[in-house]
Amino acid sequence: MAARELPGHIAAALAGAGGPTDSAGQPWAGRDLAGEGNPLHNFDSDDGRANPGYVDAVAKLIAGTGSEAEVVASLATARVFVPIVAVLGEETESEHGLTADKQADMALVTLTAPDGRKALPVFTSVEALERWHSEARPVAVYTPRAALSAVSEDAQLLVVDPGADFTFVVRRPAMWALGQQRDWVPCYTDPALVEMAEAAAGPDPQILAVTLQQGQGTASRTADGTPVGGGGAGPELRMILQLAPGLGPQDIQAIVAALQQRLTANPEFVERVDSLDIKITR
Repeated sequence: MAARELPGHIAAALAGAGGPTDSAGQPWAGRDLAGEGNPLHNFDSDDGRANPGYVDAVAKLIAGTGSEAEVVASLATARVFVPIVAVLGEETESEHGLTADKQADMALVTLTAPDGRKALPVFTSVEALERWHSEARPVAVYTPRAALSAVSEDAQLLVVDPGADFTFVVRRPAMWALGQQRDWVPCYTDPALVEMAEAAAGPDPQILAVTLQQGQGTASRTADGTPVGGGGAGPELRMILQLAPGLGPQDIQAIVAALQQRLTANPEFVERVDSLDIKITR
């Protein structure tokens, strides 16, 4: 069989460069890609295990000595694995009458949270991913990159290690903070939100006081049932309204509806608060 010749423009380029080159025109001959100065990717020495900082932050959260903010901060520099699965495309029939896949694509796996929102699962270790989905391909990325992927998929949540002994849910404000590589302040500890809530309540004289606290929806449990004060996917902020006496149910409903309208008209409040529940006191 006659040797196939390279196209003229490629042959000329190789000849002019003294042999095969990379895309920058640098010869491959004599180059050594090994060593710390030439990593093939960001995770050359990765052993596939969970980031120690994340493991420590989660252990403290479970023990009651840590916080959600510390867990999210540990994720900011942690490598995670995003599961990718093959999605079969169009089928075709071979000349022998056999059906075969004409093409297959790789796609991110997404989940649906109990409240109907889309969530992107990520895993801190290869072992955790394989236990959850044995056929998924683990793609290593830093968590901020995974957060950006979640945003591009219109996901509102990051679910860290679903199906593991402990699953931590990163809600939308924290997920956006990770993607933007900035610190996340939980809304229930943010003094600026107290000012926003008081300003929204101010126009209504029937609202005597406003208090913000951590929502019950942030609570979660380990696989063995141990309660944990964080990591849940439910409402993260509780607003307690102290109302004037003598109000009927319809009055209260109108007050709450008007307050919610004023809060949602504040884009900064909407950005910082993932979900809110309101409790009425007399």
